[in-house]
Amino acid sequence: MKIAYSPMNVRHALFALVLLLVSLPVFAQQAPQQVVQSSIDGLMSQIEGRKDYFASNPGELKRVVDQSLSDALDFRYIGASVMGRYFNNATPEQRTRFVNVFKQSLLDTYAKGLITYDYREIRVLDSGSGRYEDQANVETQVIGTDGAVYPVNYTLRNSQGQWKVVNVIVNGINLGLTFRNQFDQSMREHNRDYDAVINTWSPEVGTDELERGA
Repeated sequence: MKIAYSPMNVRHALFALVLLLVSLPVFAQQAPQQVVQSSIDGLMSQIEGRKDYFASNPGELKRVVDQSLSDALDFRYIGASVMGRYFNNATPEQRTRFVNVFKQSLLDTYAKGLITYDYREIRVLDSGSGRYEDQANVETQVIGTDGAVYPVNYTLRNSQGQWKVVNVIVNGINLGLTFRNQFDQSMREHNRDYDAVINTWSPEVGTDELERGA
């Protein structure tokens, strides 16, 4: 699928695109690879030519982002994975609050990046079985404006007949593992004070880091 583009820094394009592609709507009757392809085609048709509108209407943009991500990601599964070994000792209220904070951080980042991203082409390559029977992997490539190729691979999980994204690996960098390490580091810095970690949660993955890859 070809998309018209204007010059920009490929690092910002890549990071924003990662957030765009994880906003995959749920297609329970489609295979994971078809879900990704259909999602890319549908989202591009909505966004193309509307950057100025969304830039002037940030509230509308955030609403669209919220609807897309809420249907696409298994936030509770991801939140538990990011908390890792600390999950079991957290209270139910702390678990719920972290999921909400984590979700909000993704929404804010996506909304900011969506109106500035650009790239030349997205290729959906292949899908295969995941680590478990209810998981699948879908491989894609993001072609930068300079011709550089960045692999973006998704792990989807089938829960109650719905495929949802639970992790993304960008140019060899496992975002789920990166966020988990950041949560662990924050817990150490705050002497395992869950509330302090949740209140100050602000995950970051540098665009230059994504470009360099693992």
